Amino acid sequence: MPKTSDKRERLIEAAKGLIHQQGFHRTTLADIAKKSGVPLGNVYYYFKTKEEIGEAVIQERKKKLTGTLDLCCKQVDPKAALKKLVKYVSRGSDEVAEKGCPNASLCQELDKNHSSLADSADECMRVMIDWASDQFKALGYADPNRMGFEFVARLQGAMLLGHALHDPKCIRRHMNALCEWIDGLNDVPVQRKIT
Repeated sequence: MPKTSDKRERLIEAAKGLIHQQGFHRTTLADIAKKSGVPLGNVYYYFKTKEEIGEAVIQERKKKLTGTLDLCCKQVDPKAALKKLVKYVSRGSDEVAEKGCPNASLCQELDKNHSSLADSADECMRVMIDWASDQFKALGYADPNRMGFEFVARLQGAMLLGHALHDPKCIRRHMNALCEWIDGLNDVPVQRKIT
């Protein structure tokens, strides 16, 4: 007999896949129960509402993202850490071209529908921006938050366009360009004002 936590984890994994594939609002608890192999009546033992399972999915995505970013930080050089994340995204370009970025897609959907989960989902983007800003701070940039935002905007923009065009080659091409941009960064940048 499976452990209680096994069923809960199966429900979360099923929900993550379904939400990425068809969106939060189109995914039903019945869909999640069927995909996870957990009887629908048992779903309510673990999650009282669809929003509760949505929050669990967001927390799992945030945990995975944090783990990925921590893995990238094993690089001593901040440029190498940034490039490691870019290469990680590039390796997933086929899935992103088909389904979109799982974090950004969920943020967009929940924000459009004014969901109570929107702020929680947006936290994944803030985690990524903060991590990138830390890398630019380590490089000595006077405005690391601006640079962190720019890096994530380039990363997410390439994924968004690659998904819209269903073109993984487009994503890989722009990830290569982003690596070139990183390589061209000054280690000790000249301070300048943006107008």
